[in-house]
Amino acid sequence: MVVFDFIQQYDWAYLLFTLFIGLAVGSFLNVVILRLPKMMENQWRSDCAELNGEQATTPSEPYNLSQPASHCPKCRHKIRFWENIPVISWLLLRGRCSNCKAPISPRYPVIEAMTGLFSFAVAYHFGFTWATLAALFLTWALIALSVIDFDVQLLPDNITLPFLWLGLLISLGNVFTDPRTALIGAAAGYLSLWSVYQLFKRLTGKEGMGYGDFKLLAMLGAWLGWHYLPQIILLSALVGAVVGILLIVVRGRDRNIPIPFGPYLAAAGWISLMWGEQINTAYLRWSGMM
Repeated sequence: MVVFDFIQQYDWAYLLFTLFIGLAVGSFLNVVILRLPKMMENQWRSDCAELNGEQATTPSEPYNLSQPASHCPKCRHKIRFWENIPVISWLLLRGRCSNCKAPISPRYPVIEAMTGLFSFAVAYHFGFTWATLAALFLTWALIALSVIDFDVQLLPDNITLPFLWLGLLISLGNVFTDPRTALIGAAAGYLSLWSVYQLFKRLTGKEGMGYGDFKLLAMLGAWLGWHYLPQIILLSALVGAVVGILLIVVRGRDRNIPIPFGPYLAAAGWISLMWGEQINTAYLRWSGMM
């Protein structure tokens, strides 16, 4: 209680504490991002074997978010606690395994730092309130979803669906929106992209996006309400178009290679969470509607 009272009393302590929590969560998100897609693939293989009447192969050792312990993929060296301090350990080790000197991807400290900074921004924006706690969990989920979708073009139901229901439950307390607006937001978010998907498929014979995108927008609609959906869609489309054109022009990316839309939806949703009301107000003033 003394620590809690100290954090509540001093803004700098509260923000610093949130930053450290964000860095630690970022380290965990690295595990989620790496292992969750593989866990899903293992489950799919097991389900397919069961449907085909075959006996599913049992892994030689458990593979989940807690097992096996973090280790070097090259030499299997078990990561010790002092080698797993967010950002700092990577810098002290100079980006290499302490045992075999194999390079460690800089993406790990980048995700940790990004999670810490985004958490700091949320805490600063919402202050010492229940909204901050809720917004932190949403921010962490969006980071994990974005990177997973970028890597393997999947938006796991293991994350989107629980957070969709969590958004609806939080609306009962009118944290970001009311229950009616949240319920309409969830339904409208899913159906809006589903309708675009169906229309695009009928016109071109191709699938323009995945069902995970529908669920992600439904999740954001549940958290923020239906009135933020147009803003999220416009922001995500704008960012996605700019990044997509840059990838084609600068890196020569094949136009037929799909670009995941989830990271842009997640980024737009986070921007709306933080500054959606200001953006809407600015637009109404600019358009002369206020």
